[in-house]
Amino acid sequence: MRYLCMLMFFVALSLAMPFQHIRAGTPKKFIDSELSGWEGLTEYWTYKDGALVGATPKGLKFNTFLCSKKKYGDFELKFQVRLKNGDGNSGVQIRSSILNPKQFAVAGPQCDIGQVYWGSLYGEHFGGMMKQAPTELVKKILKEKEFNDYYIKVVGDHVTIKLNGETTVDGDFPKMPKEGIIAWQLHAGVPMEVTFKKIQFKDLSSKSQEKGGSPKKLDSGASTTPEPSSVYEESARRGLFPNLRARMGRFRR
Repeated sequence: MRYLCMLMFFVALSLAMPFQHIRAGTPKKFIDSELSGWEGLTEYWTYKDGALVGATPKGLKFNTFLCSKKKYGDFELKFQVRLKNGDGNSGVQIRSSILNPKQFAVAGPQCDIGQVYWGSLYGEHFGGMMKQAPTELVKKILKEKEFNDYYIKVVGDHVTIKLNGETTVDGDFPKMPKEGIIAWQLHAGVPMEVTFKKIQFKDLSSKSQEKGGSPKKLDSGASTTPEPSSVYEESARRGLFPNLRARMGRFRR
């Protein structure tokens, strides 16, 4: 009897496995240690212990970006960011496009990080400054050599940027593209290092909500896909193998 139960268990397991795959698939992360959803000059980028680090030990002669392979429309993105020793310049591109695939230069709106331009909205190969953050406010709230809280929200043509909880940009920008990539910047010039950590992403686009219900927050690269039920629970829920749980109980005894 024991061997019969074992045989039935393995048969049920092999038959139930495809349903788990069809229902849940492989969870997708916004960003992970392999940088699998991103492209760029990866020798300058690492992701470890929940932090994305970009570094140019010898400096660069051109701006370069780590670019998402996926395009996004409406979303919220927040993180903590630090320029090592306060040096260099960085930024986060929103609804942008790759301009030069060899150098991974991009074009589009950028949420700026560096000097008095922290918290500004700048057009990278997109017409220059779109809205500069108030200089006196930036000087007052910026922690130059420490981590700073950075918040971005894009809905339609409206962009909101907050630096350490203070709003630096909040307005409509008719020239905003409808969708595009997200990209993290390393600026040309002197050697620099930028660290982004505690990255949280929320897709607000209607397409995302239609497919997956209400938008869910991604903490440090966590998945939007719900954790799949166990094979046994999924099979029972679908009405497959109605006696499986009872037989498994006997087998355990």
